[in-house]
Amino acid sequence: MSDMTEAPDAAARARAQEFSGPNFDLLSGVSLRLSVEAGSTSMPLAELLALSEGSVVELNRQAGELLDVMVNGTIVAKGEIVTIDGRYGIRVVEVATANQRAAGVERR
Repeated sequence: MSDMTEAPDAAARARAQEFSGPNFDLLSGVSLRLSVEAGSTSMPLAELLALSEGSVVELNRQAGELLDVMVNGTIVAKGEIVTIDGRYGIRVVEVATANQRAAGVERR
């Protein structure tokens, strides 16, 4: 983990300016739920009910692998965990393509 001290770069500011105009202004205040998924697993109900404090559940992702950044259940990017003033954050490493985002919608 590392401290996040970088401000948005010029390229990020330029991308943000691409989204301007009356239609975007209308939607720009809409709140969306952003979440980060560290991994998942499946287990029988009996194993789930047997979980207790201190139990460890193995996930389907390797340590050090990029995490999925999701908005309303759709993958929009991949990133890595950072700390910001003692709190967790996510540094975006790659932004999902339109095809990757569409594939995420189809899986739901």
